[in-house]
Amino acid sequence: MKTFEERTFNIPKLKGISERTIEEHLKLYAGYVKNANELLAKEEYDRRFPFEFNGMRNHEIYFSSLEGGSTSLTVNGPLIQAGFDLEKFKALALTRGIGWAMLYYDPLSKQLIQSWVDEQHLGQLQDCTPILALDMWEHSYVADYQPSGKKQYVEDFFENLNWKKIEENFIKASQ
Repeated sequence: MKTFEERTFNIPKLKGISERTIEEHLKLYAGYVKNANELLAKEEYDRRFPFEFNGMRNHEIYFSSLEGGSTSLTVNGPLIQAGFDLEKFKALALTRGIGWAMLYYDPLSKQLIQSWVDEQHLGQLQDCTPILALDMWEHSYVADYQPSGKKQYVEDFFENLNWKKIEENFIKASQ
């Protein structure tokens, strides 16, 4: 059986998000990969497998969006033309509780859909391709921002984001 491989990410120094937080966050990602592989090897496809698997994949989207340095969202680019609203996405990210703010592309309706995903395995949208993943679990921001700094973490995340990568994800998914 083929196993999942831990990816490496070339993340530059970020505004507001410390290298230590990224390092610890990457260790958590490595744990998702390890746990998904262990469950796969045992053929234990119980409730824990989707949690580990989606934790692995969501983090890969999250970390890859920070690679290559910050770039600006193209004002008249493909995401904006498709109806992406950054302020509405930020509001979604500030939803109370833990989880993920996700931007998907639905190939059937040919539209962008933003959605909140509780934990990792509750709320993923069937047949939709993730374009952008914002981790809103406390481990992604509390060490640098404290619980009261959630809003600043969201602002800094978008300042650190490589929008070219997000636009590439969208173009690839929508072709």
